[in-house]
Order: sequence, then C-alpha cells, then structure tokens
Amino acid sequence: MINKVLSMEEKDIHAEISSIRDLMERSAKFISLSGLSGVMAGIYALVGAGIGYNLLKNPGSAVNRIVPITELFVVAFAVLILSIGTGVWLSFKKAKKTGQPFWGTGSKRLLINMAIPLVSGGLFTFILIYHGHYGIVAPATLIFYGLALVSGSHYTYSGVKSLGIIEILLGLLAALTPGYGLIFWAIGFGLLHIIYGTVMHFKYDS
Repeated sequence: MINKVLSMEEKDIHAEISSIRDLMERSAKFISLSGLSGVMAGIYALVGAGIGYNLLKNPGSAVNRIVPITELFVVAFAVLILSIGTGVWLSFKKAKKTGQPFWGTGSKRLLINMAIPLVSGGLFTFILIYHGHYGIVAPATLIFYGLALVSGSHYTYSGVKSLGIIEILLGLLAALTPGYGLIFWAIGFGLLHIIYGTVMHFKYDS
C-alpha cells in the first residue's frame, strides 16, 4: 500500500515537473507566429517579383542593361513593409485568440536574434548596390534571410530552422547561376513562404 502511494506521488511529481517545463518553454518561445502571414508574404513577394521582371524585361540578360535600381528598391521595400505589417497584424490576432502574450520574452528574443543577421545583410546589400554588384544582391538577401531564420528558430517553431537552411542553400545556388537571381528570389521569398505558411497554418493555426 505504501509503495503504491509513493508510486502515485512520484508520478504526480513527474507530471508537475513536465507541466512546469512545458510552461517555461512556451513562455520562452514565440508561438503566436501566424501561418497565414507566411502565405501572404509569399504572395506579396511573387507579385513584387513579377513587377521586377517587367522592369528588367529579361532577367537572363540583365547584365547588359541599365538596372532600374530605384524602381526595384521601391518594389522590394513595398513587399517588405506589406509582409511585416501583415505578419504583425495576423500574429497579434492569433496571440489574442489563444491568450498568448504577443510582446513577451519569446518575441523579444526572436526579434533580437533575427535582427543581427537581417541588419548585417541589409547593410551588405546596400554596399553591393553602391558598388554596382547587382548580380549578387538576390543571393545575398536569401543567404542572410536564411541565417536570420536559423538564428531565430530557437525561439519559435522548430520548422523555421528547416526553412532557413533551404533559403541559405537556395541563395548559394543563385550565386552559382548569375543572371537568374530574380527567379531564385521569387522561389525563396515567394513559393517557399507560401508552402511553409500553408503547412504552419494547418499544423498550428487550425
């Protein structure tokens, strides 16, 4: 009888420890990331890539043309703002719906860890543009974005790390095939976001 009571108490202790561990992990991670925000970001990127293609006319021979850098920058900036705005709005709605804090320890850590590669990549991209190395811009943005995802994956869904690794590999492949950066950019920021966002939505949001 005593052994049975001790066994039950031991199980209760393990259950409480497991519950505390889960609570700590949830508080340390940002789990309000919306899958639909990834889908929308992908759609914005594909639209932006389409506009960019029309500006360049033929990405395969863009080396011999005057690159409309100002117009492309405006398009890329618009895609970025729309993606961030939609992501914040949908994630805020999800956090409110699930009762999770939107701006907590997890989201702060996620932002800090992603900001370092993103800011570094942004500055590096501006340097490339300043020196006229336009053919490396798309690979650089994919690689640094992938690094940001891998860095931030410790503080959100684990699948983000896989997406980051794929983005890095895609960026390296884009660097090996100059002249087709826009196509790889559309795949990385457009198609992959739509696929990953859809998977996230049905796995975590539904």
